[in-house]
Amino acid sequence: MRTPNAISAMSALPTFWKHLLTVLGGSLAAQALPIAAAPLITRLCSPAELGAFSVWLGVVAIAAVAATLRMEFAMVVDPAPIRQRLCFGVVAWSSGWLALLLTLALIAARLLDLVALSWPGVLTLGMAAWLTAGMQTTLAYATSHNGFAAAAKARIAAAGGVAAVQLALLGLLAMPLFATTAGSRPWWGAQLAGVGADALMAGQLAGLAIGLLVARKLLRLPLRSLPKSPLPLSQKNPLRSAQESSVQVSQDASLQALAHRWALPWLLWLRRLRHRGLAALLPTAAQRRYLRRHRAFWRFTLPSSLLNAAVGQLPLLIIGARHGALAAGLFALTQRVLAAPISLLAASVLEVFKRESVRQYHEHGDCRPAYRHALRVLLALGAAPALVLWVASPALFSLVFGTDWRGAGELAQLMAPLFFLNFVAGPLSYVFSVAGRQKIELLWQVALFATTVAAFVAPLSLAHNVLAYSIGYSLLYLVYLHLSYRYALDRPQAGRHHAAG
Repeated sequence: MRTPNAISAMSALPTFWKHLLTVLGGSLAAQALPIAAAPLITRLCSPAELGAFSVWLGVVAIAAVAATLRMEFAMVVDPAPIRQRLCFGVVAWSSGWLALLLTLALIAARLLDLVALSWPGVLTLGMAAWLTAGMQTTLAYATSHNGFAAAAKARIAAAGGVAAVQLALLGLLAMPLFATTAGSRPWWGAQLAGVGADALMAGQLAGLAIGLLVARKLLRLPLRSLPKSPLPLSQKNPLRSAQESSVQVSQDASLQALAHRWALPWLLWLRRLRHRGLAALLPTAAQRRYLRRHRAFWRFTLPSSLLNAAVGQLPLLIIGARHGALAAGLFALTQRVLAAPISLLAASVLEVFKRESVRQYHEHGDCRPAYRHALRVLLALGAAPALVLWVASPALFSLVFGTDWRGAGELAQLMAPLFFLNFVAGPLSYVFSVAGRQKIELLWQVALFATTVAAFVAPLSLAHNVLAYSIGYSLLYLVYLHLSYRYALDRPQAGRHHAAG
């Protein structure tokens, strides 16, 4: 229970810090879950299995960016309820179609032996991208309404669900019932051999679903309103007692509301399909107007984000092709561990910075105070962990994850400065969207893509490839920070902010 002094101290803080502390309170708990689960996961699955799962997850991350069309940024910039409802509709349309087409394409590629994904990975990748897109859009809605506590709870639920289901499935596969005994393996164990990657995928899907359900339970989303219930039963049977009538009407209304909630969107879509034919497969007229209004996000922010997501996965793919599955698994663990604070702590700062930067741009024409607050917080949170990783990561990885994973610690040591700069610059990149500088960000992403490809296709050893990647990426991040700070201070030109969203 908070004391009066704590409450008064909290109320005296600037708005940015109050919101940030709210988000961090939940995000720190969410961050601890995957970090605590990682040492167990590395002892229950092989580097090759972790590498296969990481490749699947990387493709999911790229597909989820395409699925949203980056319209979740418009959710924050344009918070009118009717337009946020349109935003949910646009993302539902785009993510649904992408998930379907991606699944069909992967099935065809698997039948033709063009991809090495397992069948569970092929069949679930589109679904994972759809769930991730829905989660991102729902959290953006929470941010636009200062629902930081609800967003933090949803992140905790998702992280906890992923960790719990992954460990449960991997633990089940490690039971003696499925393990090798005296050089032989029962037939059911043989069928399950090598499915550790599939268990990790199933855990990821379960965690995403849990997080999305929790977020939608805590938030009042501006989705399609339900039609009112038909004539109450009390009017149909006037002889029923008042108490029985009241109970029956309440139960009937609840059942009808539940039925309408799930069936109405499908019935309306089927009616549109019958009347409009194939045109019903396209966005509605209102959704097309919304897409035109926020065209800067899907014209410039989307390609930039896709490049950024692709750059994040290219090292793993190229390492697997050039240096083998073991090296890919080591690099995957390095990314998994170092990305945890970026995906949770930095994402918490981004949620608050989104809201404050948009508000300050609307009121003052720049977002200098919010930018400086966020920069100080990110530097304070990231400096000490980055220094520890740079000095002692090989020994730490060997101690925590096992001696087989010391090589991942050596890669983490080389990449510690890069992940520190990524931690700082990532949330502040939202300035490019607020200030309408998506074109500049796109050019920077193209330069980053070229740098990444050049670093990893060079005929060097794994360590030298990673070192070249870390140096080139870090230099580009310094340029990125300089540009974002400059745009945070500049008053936007007339119309630029509206073009951005």
